[in-house]
Amino acid sequence: MAKDPICSSCAAPKAGTPLWKNKVVIMVLVYLLIFNLFPYIPIIMPLAMSLAMYLKVIAVPISIGLLLGGVIDWLVPSEYVSAILAQKRKRTIVYSVIAGFLMSACSHGILALAIQLYKKGASPPAVVAFLLASPWANLPLTIIMFGFFGVKALFIIIAAIVVALISGYIFMFLEGANLIEHNPNTVQIEEGFSIISDAQARLKKVNLSPAAAFNGIRAIWDGSLSLANMVLWWIMLGALLASIAAAYVPPGFMAQYMGASLAGLLVTLALATVIEICSEGSAPLAFEIYRQTGALGNSYVFLMAGVVTDYTEIGLLWTNVGPKTAIWLPIVTVPQVILLGILANIIFK
Repeated sequence: MAKDPICSSCAAPKAGTPLWKNKVVIMVLVYLLIFNLFPYIPIIMPLAMSLAMYLKVIAVPISIGLLLGGVIDWLVPSEYVSAILAQKRKRTIVYSVIAGFLMSACSHGILALAIQLYKKGASPPAVVAFLLASPWANLPLTIIMFGFFGVKALFIIIAAIVVALISGYIFMFLEGANLIEHNPNTVQIEEGFSIISDAQARLKKVNLSPAAAFNGIRAIWDGSLSLANMVLWWIMLGALLASIAAAYVPPGFMAQYMGASLAGLLVTLALATVIEICSEGSAPLAFEIYRQTGALGNSYVFLMAGVVTDYTEIGLLWTNVGPKTAIWLPIVTVPQVILLGILANIIFK
């Protein structure tokens, strides 16, 4: 299948860009510098250890996300994504949340998938709803969350879905009012277009020769590589800043400053903005907050803040979707998250 052109707003390096200007290469060099200097500079050792831990947690999910993004780039026609995730209908947001729930990638892997869906024509409201639903309301994490929080995990999961739905509809209003960007990659769908009929017609034309298989693998590789150039440096920057916080935030901070109060919620919000990592990695930290403070609302805010205020997520939206969408993300979502966190602390005293 023919590959769609990458949108002009995306952040992939231009052809001919010197290697030393590639942001992924720069981040790799920074990582190598840290890992090579820590035996000689003791103060760097905690940072190197934290960074190694974060890399161990996020490497596989990110790789899966990039691979799935490459598969989407090669296999899924833009017409399908536009038909499901770009229509100005209420059900578009519902479809986006359902898609996020069914995804098994973590918050970092899902970033790659979300940008790939945007490249394929998904509207900004659909992308936002997908991002908000995926990390904390996805099916595998649901099982993990019940293991940590028991029945109380239902509140966290349902609240995440509620925020995703409400935010998606608010962004749909903002898009209609031209207050956020429109996706230039969206394909106009003809009246009566059927994904099933089109897929059946395409399957009849599938070429199963070795040459076609090789071309498919090459297309998936190219799509994954293009996606990595857009998202990987942001993820690496996020992991680096998270490692700095994990290495140098003093012990006992949570119990002292992250109690079940508005001030505690705000401190949790600020801290989560810095130390958010992978969904599976953040879930134990959220449970540790609950264990030390007894405040379920703080755990919920910690988990959700890693999505709604995370510099990685906002940076990716800024460079790939547009600055207006990125700026509106925390404006729309943070009040919802704080209110639901307060509600959780009242209900589960």
